[in-house]
Amino acid sequence: MPNNMARSSPAITLAVWKALFLREAVSRLFSGRATWFWLLAEPVFHVTYLIFIFTGIRVHNIGGIDTAVWIMTGMLAYFMFTRTGIQVMNAISANRALFTYRQVKPIDTLLVRSSLEGLLMMIITTTLLIGAAIFGHSVTPSDPLSVIQAFLGLWLVGLGFGLVTSIAIELIPELSHLIRLIMMPLYFISGAMFPISSVPQPYRDWLLLNPIVHGLEATRLGFAQNYHAITELSIAYIYYFALVSIFLGLALHRRFASKLITL
Repeated sequence: MPNNMARSSPAITLAVWKALFLREAVSRLFSGRATWFWLLAEPVFHVTYLIFIFTGIRVHNIGGIDTAVWIMTGMLAYFMFTRTGIQVMNAISANRALFTYRQVKPIDTLLVRSSLEGLLMMIITTTLLIGAAIFGHSVTPSDPLSVIQAFLGLWLVGLGFGLVTSIAIELIPELSHLIRLIMMPLYFISGAMFPISSVPQPYRDWLLLNPIVHGLEATRLGFAQNYHAITELSIAYIYYFALVSIFLGLALHRRFASKLITL
């Protein structure tokens, strides 16, 4: 006997998210030859060349912890933000064909992409830390909960960034070039390549407006309690910034929901 009962809205939403997650996972990992390998190779390359540079100038300790650990933890935390933000930002254009199905909304693709990217970055982070441990580096977090808290905060900031910029580049496509230009200096001013504590005032206060700085510092402090983190470090600031950006992004998506489908 056929089941004619209509599914509830939550059931439909969960089914859509599951289908989108599987589609995104297959596309992200197997869309090309060894795609999964390059997901891992990018952070490895960044960490390796920075270690090579710092080793070449004989810097073996930064802020009281091993240079390799300082670089690796900071870079992985930074990639948690940037990969999430970029993937979410491009979700609408990559999934536009799916909007012909009325069950699929643009916001669904963004939320699913952010979840997948967060999961992938946790897997990549664990893999690289295990690899570093094999080579003799002490990478066991002294405060695992603080590390998780920092990574979660950076993931939420990336989600908020992606929600806002995804609307911006759909309404004004030329902004995508400007955003990509901004990402490069952001790499330098977030403390991934140099300790923020070495920046003199008043310039340090300007850099501290960037929530990624707090996320990277909190991650390093979570890995090594003897790390000399900046005294202005604030986990609350990361979450406040993320909350505001996510709320703004969701409000913009609600405002332009119909326009995103017809663009």
